[in-house]
Amino acid sequence: MKAPIIETERLILRGAEPRDIDSAAAMWGSEEVTRFIGGKPRSRQDAWFALLRGVGLWEMKGFGYWVVTDKATGDFLGEAGFADFERGLPKELIHGPEAGWAFGPQTWGKGLATEAVSAMHAWLDAHVSTSSCCVIDPGNLGSRKVAEKIGYRHTGETLLAGLPVNTYRRGT
Repeated sequence: MKAPIIETERLILRGAEPRDIDSAAAMWGSEEVTRFIGGKPRSRQDAWFALLRGVGLWEMKGFGYWVVTDKATGDFLGEAGFADFERGLPKELIHGPEAGWAFGPQTWGKGLATEAVSAMHAWLDAHVSTSSCCVIDPGNLGSRKVAEKIGYRHTGETLLAGLPVNTYRRGT
């Protein structure tokens, strides 16, 4: 299965393509972006592996990640989607598809993450499950607000790679 194309008022969510690597590497190489996602910038190779993982999830799980682009310009804005990372997190806190999103600083404060994350959850609800989870660094207030706007509720705290994260659940 390939990622379906989702269009919103301002965005297009589509499957990753080789042409996305330069923009993805720039985003993931930014300390601003990774401050709450692993805590350190990622290499170009790691950005490439993330794109490949997002594509592979569609084939293996029937859900995965989208590249989010500006509908008017086609510019890369970020990545968002669902995964099953098999990270060994507590099942009572984390089960179902795990939502995640990352956007470049040029998008922050414009409602673009909420627009993309709402659209991907509408797709999930219609095609896979009405239940999902996410983990968010306690300091990432922007992502917490996005999660809460689309119906996530805080379910607990745990450690991910030795760092504290808050867990959230949406749906039944």
